[in-house]
Amino acid sequence: MTRSVQALAYARPSALEPVGSGRLLGLETAGGLTPLGAEANPRFFSGFLTSPQIAARGLLAVADVAAARYHQRMRPGSLDPVVTGNGDRLRFESFSGCGGVYARLDVLSAGLDGAETGHGTTNVDVNNPLREALSRLTGDDPLHLRVGPEELAVTTLDGPVVEKKVPLPDRWLRGFAEAQVSSAGFDLRAELSGAEAVRFLRSLPRSPARARGPLWGVRSGRTLRPTTRPVPGAVCLAGPDRLVALERVLRHATALRVYGPVPDGAAAPSAWEVELPGMRLTLTLSPDPARGFSGEGGVLEALATEEAAQDAELVSVLLAWEPRIDLADLAEQSGLTVDRVRAALTRLGTAGRVGYDVAEAAYFHRELPYDADRAERHNPRLVAARTLLTERAVTLAGDLASVVSGERRYQVRESADGRLSCTCPWWAEYRGRRGPCKHALAVRMARRGGQGEPRAGTARTTETAETAGCGR
Repeated sequence: MTRSVQALAYARPSALEPVGSGRLLGLETAGGLTPLGAEANPRFFSGFLTSPQIAARGLLAVADVAAARYHQRMRPGSLDPVVTGNGDRLRFESFSGCGGVYARLDVLSAGLDGAETGHGTTNVDVNNPLREALSRLTGDDPLHLRVGPEELAVTTLDGPVVEKKVPLPDRWLRGFAEAQVSSAGFDLRAELSGAEAVRFLRSLPRSPARARGPLWGVRSGRTLRPTTRPVPGAVCLAGPDRLVALERVLRHATALRVYGPVPDGAAAPSAWEVELPGMRLTLTLSPDPARGFSGEGGVLEALATEEAAQDAELVSVLLAWEPRIDLADLAEQSGLTVDRVRAALTRLGTAGRVGYDVAEAAYFHRELPYDADRAERHNPRLVAARTLLTERAVTLAGDLASVVSGERRYQVRESADGRLSCTCPWWAEYRGRRGPCKHALAVRMARRGGQGEPRAGTARTTETAETAGCGR
């Protein structure tokens, strides 16, 4: 597994300090991108939180996920949350060290009282002393929030005094992107009142249940009832103990909304959104605690062609840290169809340049502050598919294709609606639920990229392999 080291440099540690008749929550920023380009310590907000205690608990919940490994718990994660200023809101995001839980706290305009929120994305320092101070915060005394350094600090500090170096595996980067792609296929499945949300979430088992398989939430009157059977209409809840971060804000919840794909009886990802005064906290879970988002394969189709790459480059120029990206508007500005814009946004998601908000069923612009493009370059299935093309292992024949992989030959068939199926073990196990296998992906790339002269029963291609790899 390839990884890099992410260096996060802060001007000083984040802190909660007394000031006047209230307190100041100073969240220090690391290097990030803004409309003006890269900045060492960008500043996004200075004002008040309308619900200080709830915001503090929501931020702690996001930090909980960033520091957690829900699978193989002996290896904690430690990447600081990401903050994005979208002009009318602040979004705090994190991803668990095991790659199976994505968390986001959206502090909306109703939760902020101050100057206009800036635009850009960076990491924020959430250190242990700050966590302890936020945990002790009670009451609703005025709480001033500053995201970014004080104005004086910008001109007087010689350089960063706090630096964190964090391992950043490729699968973590891929998982962050895949969680957004999975969310884009969700619909609202259930909505509970605050009181019913508390009852349901507190009825769930608290300890990990590795051998039991997923639970399911099925509608029962005005609430959800947990069951071990995937009955029609039920929402998958794989690893209910992974919702523990929601307990931070549960007593302040005004509603719980649950999102997921069209249920088909198989384990699936899901999103659990707690509505709070002026903000929302959402946890998105992978289909299995032992299965991170990195292998879900939802981004592979969008990565497979040069057309998608060119569309993504065009669309990226039109983004401006919008809190809600309008597909029709982007299509009109770019001259592309809505479907091509959607594919371009999926591709941009693999580079951390867009996220997806299930509450508003819309993409939003952000620029993750690390080299997320590396996730594409080292995606195992994508690398393996390009290797098959380079080795001329693909033969096309109408809606049927054959792919030589190792000592075996697999058949890939395209249905009338454009879906591909394969005779390999990967397809037999997942039936397309985790994206295309490397053979189907190679066929898709061959069809879209064109063919030259075949050699020895295989097809010639102009694609080159990025690296060796097998990849499911």
